[in-house]
This record gives sequence, C-alpha cells and structure tokens, in this order.
Amino acid sequence: MHPNSIFLKSPAKINLYLKILHKRPDGFHDLDSAFQLIDLYDDLEIKNLNSNEIKIICEPSIIGTEENIIYKAIKALKKDYMIDKGIQINLKKNIPIGAGLGGGSSNAATVLLGLNKMWGLNISNQEMLQRGKSLGADVPFFINGENAFVSGIGDELKFKESEKVKYVLLCPNINISTKEMFKHYEKDLLDLEGIEKLEQNSFLRSVLSRYSEINSFYKKNIISFNILLTGTGSTLFIPYKNSNELDKIIQIIPINWRFFLTEAIQYSPLRGMR
Repeated sequence: MHPNSIFLKSPAKINLYLKILHKRPDGFHDLDSAFQLIDLYDDLEIKNLNSNEIKIICEPSIIGTEENIIYKAIKALKKDYMIDKGIQINLKKNIPIGAGLGGGSSNAATVLLGLNKMWGLNISNQEMLQRGKSLGADVPFFINGENAFVSGIGDELKFKESEKVKYVLLCPNINISTKEMFKHYEKDLLDLEGIEKLEQNSFLRSVLSRYSEINSFYKKNIISFNILLTGTGSTLFIPYKNSNELDKIIQIIPINWRFFLTEAIQYSPLRGMR
C-alpha cells in the first residue's frame, strides 16, 4: 500500500568552483565544477488528489504553475506511466530563487523521487537520471543525492567527499536568469578576449559588470574576505571556521541583503529514495 502524502526536504547546493570550458555543437556548454550540498532546504509535501489535476501551492507565492519545472516533471511522469491520479504540491520556499543555489532543480528531483515512491513506479536509477537531465542540467545531481565533481553539461557526476566547512550565504534581492547569464558570458568572452582561467567562477566578471550592488560589495570586501560566487549568481558565499570569523562577516553584510548560516553535508536527505 502506497502513502497518500509524504513530506520531504529539498536541499540547496553551492558551486565550490565553476568553470565553463567551451560551447558544444548542440548549443550547450561543457563545464567543470564541484557541487556541494548544504543544509538549507525547501519543505515539500506531495498529496494525492481525487481529481486528475496538478496543483502547486507555493509559499511565498512566487512561482507560476505551468511554466514551473515541478509541473513539467509531474506532467511528463503522468503521461509516460498513464497515471490518472491528481497531485497537489505544497511547497514552502526557503531557498532563494534565481540565486545559483539550485532550488528549482532540487524541487524537481524531490518530486520525481517522491512520486516514484508514492505511485509505486519502480523507475530505475538510470531512467530517473535521464528524466532529470531532460528537465534541467542540475536535476541529475539532486537525484543522485551526493556531493560530486560535475562535468559535461552538468550531468556527468563523480563522487566527491564533503567539505567540512561552514558558510555564510549572502543573498542580494536580485533574481538572475541562468539562460541570460550564459548569453552575457559569451558576449564578455569576446569583449574581454578571454576570461581569467584562475577565477573561482567563470560567471563572476559577467555578474560584477551587470549588477552594481554586487560589484560594490565585492570590491569593497574581497581583500579581507574570501568571497565566492555560486552558479550564475546572485548568491555569494564566504567560508568560515569559528565565531570570530563569523562575527566579522556579519558586520559587512548589507542591511537589505538576506543571509543564511549553513554547513556542508555529505548526502541529501533524499538519497535513500533512489
């Protein structure tokens, strides 16, 4: 007998480094990165409905329905496995959107794994990873549920030991589109005659050149602090070891930015559902 509802935690990730290697013939980009899971989670409930509809309730109400990656994941699963049940997703967003933390991809992976269990589909891990890849480059990582060195378009994963570090996440109120940032990166690559290979994140210059608020903070504090960028932004993060270091970081955070105190984790809480 399968449950009518389940409650799951959907984790965030940071990119310890992110290098864009080159553009592929298919239009995507090959990358080299290290993905680190952290203990910042969205809370997600999946409930069966008597009707055949797909219903997504988000708190706060910041995402639409049909264009949402969660909706696309459910719709494809219902179609391919001829499921005539409805489903309701109650999603409490704690992970900032458009921030380079993988929240949407993590939500999609969580829903796929949850529905596989609820509906008793017994989907193989290989098929699950393929489904994830069709939704977004980061989704297979969250399905796999462990830290990884990442290559290809983000779908080639090699196990990585977790960092034993704490991080302050610094989140400006800026929503950055990954798709748009790739376009900016390509333009900057031509304009700047190549982007410094030693940078922690290939998108750093593109972010700094387009977002004056982030640029101002970064230039003011980079000499004293190890400020890093995750994904295509907008989140910056700073590793710290003790309360003295944390106190110094807290003092420099702009008053209108959100921040989160997080720790590295080795495995996603979803890993046992593969």
